[in-house]
Amino acid sequence: MKIRQAEFVISSSKLSQCPELDRAEFAFIGRSNVGKSSLINMLCDNSSLAKTSSTPGKTQLINHFLINKEWYLVDLPGYGYAKVSQKEREKWQKMINNYLLQRENLLTVFVLVDSRLEPQKIDIEFINFLGENAIPLQIIFTKTDKQSTKKTLDNIEKFKDKLLETWEECPKFFASSSVKAEGKEEILNEIEYIINEYWK
Repeated sequence: MKIRQAEFVISSSKLSQCPELDRAEFAFIGRSNVGKSSLINMLCDNSSLAKTSSTPGKTQLINHFLINKEWYLVDLPGYGYAKVSQKEREKWQKMINNYLLQRENLLTVFVLVDSRLEPQKIDIEFINFLGENAIPLQIIFTKTDKQSTKKTLDNIEKFKDKLLETWEECPKFFASSSVKAEGKEEILNEIEYIINEYWK
């Protein structure tokens, strides 16, 4: 798949504000500062589409982007550390959960995981939450350009081993670098396949 057009549609603070359920939808989420905005911009060939920041917690709403006039890419707030109050975090959590559990046209959630880190409890718990609620997901390991290929593969294997303590088999995963555009073609081809296979 080639993204020819990507346009911002709406930022929503609750599910009822999201667009109509007339197009396939793919959500991107990860721990704060995992490189989500950079990945979205890389996939869309647009360096200013999603707002990037070195400050965790930049994304605070459900952001819909219309891709090729055909499907929605959804940028969700990060989970985990962010310089906001406990009350604000709880509000985000409720908003995200409502979206994930009730959005009928959501075909897949791409969970972003920092490839440089050992398995993090917060990532495992979030992935388990999706699995327990039968929400389709795939994993994108980010920032692979920041270390050797061997280190990336080692960390991915550790993460898979951790998941297999509770999962019968691991979700599909990709390795990516926003700097080198690694994983771009594979991720977009997977989205195209899912649309063709599951969106009627």
